[in-house]
Amino acid sequence: MWPQTQTPTLWLVSPYHTGSHLSWAEGYASHSRLRVIPLTMAGRFWKWRMQGGPIELAEQARQLLATEGPPSAILATDMLNLPVWLGLLRGELPADVPVSLYMHENQLTYPPRPNEQPDLTYAMTNWLSQLAAQRVIFNSDYHRRSWFGSLPSLLKHFPDYNHWGKIEAVQARSLVLPVGIRCGRIDEARSTIDQSEEKPPLILWNQRWEYDKRPDRFFRLLYRLAEEGIDFRLAVAGEHFRRQPEEFEEARQRLADRIVQWGFVESASAYRLLLCRADLVISTADHEFFGISILEAIAGGAFPLLPNRLSYPELIPTELHPACLYADEDDLYTKAIHHLRHPSPAPPSLQAHVRKKFDWPVVAKGYDGYLSG
Repeated sequence: MWPQTQTPTLWLVSPYHTGSHLSWAEGYASHSRLRVIPLTMAGRFWKWRMQGGPIELAEQARQLLATEGPPSAILATDMLNLPVWLGLLRGELPADVPVSLYMHENQLTYPPRPNEQPDLTYAMTNWLSQLAAQRVIFNSDYHRRSWFGSLPSLLKHFPDYNHWGKIEAVQARSLVLPVGIRCGRIDEARSTIDQSEEKPPLILWNQRWEYDKRPDRFFRLLYRLAEEGIDFRLAVAGEHFRRQPEEFEEARQRLADRIVQWGFVESASAYRLLLCRADLVISTADHEFFGISILEAIAGGAFPLLPNRLSYPELIPTELHPACLYADEDDLYTKAIHHLRHPSPAPPSLQAHVRKKFDWPVVAKGYDGYLSG
């Protein structure tokens, strides 16, 4: 336990500081009782961040050591090559500073792009970082289980000295702490919405424009609904990059008369308003370690339709699984038609659950208790 006479200092080391990593870091820092000092790099060139990032971040650490002394604890993200970073600071960073590794994602169970083979170098970097950390934190139990379930297959690729026994040891010192969301700000936006507006239900996509989110399934559903004569509007938001699945451009043309939003929403306040206007948020993903965007939409009042797999069952109370989770594309189609014909917001119990479990003041308290324990 740290001394109570001064505010403990936490270094938050984030080499790929954008998107969900940035949102997580800012959310925790703004709600923590600790003094959180970020050591960051711009969120681009992710492979180079994992290879060369420790050099720059060691320089930032040296500057802090010179001006402020060592931190009470360190929390690094999975994009850091932790043993290299610690090695570069050997003899400068006290060895008794506890170091935790936060696994937003991993490079072993993250699905490769179509027709690409995964580079096991980066998965091995994740594993070496876990070995170097005193504590390993996952954002969901699904993520934790999928990582440790797949780890033996990674080590089997190597001829000898695999140290299988260390898997059990690292798993024993791992735990789950979710990502938080800013429910209060979403509530403020919701209070400004005119709920009496009579418009066709609004379907929201607010995930990354990436292959692993399976936009082909999402737009195939919308085409079926349109052919059935179901009335709806469409908002396609979410972060996207230079390379994006071709399904988006086709959908932009085929669904043009239904689109009210297309593309990333730069303004945070405008994005929160969009969340609060949505009637239905749908995921068709093949991959999801957590699901921040879905939780934000639920907090805004959107009814979720999610696959009954990945991390999604953890986000939804068990009693609401039959209503919110679907088994396959036909089940999704049936549920979507029902909710578009009989639109209703996310159940009050679900919205209360999200606030009780995932609101940043609650989540940050859990982080503080664990990191200062």
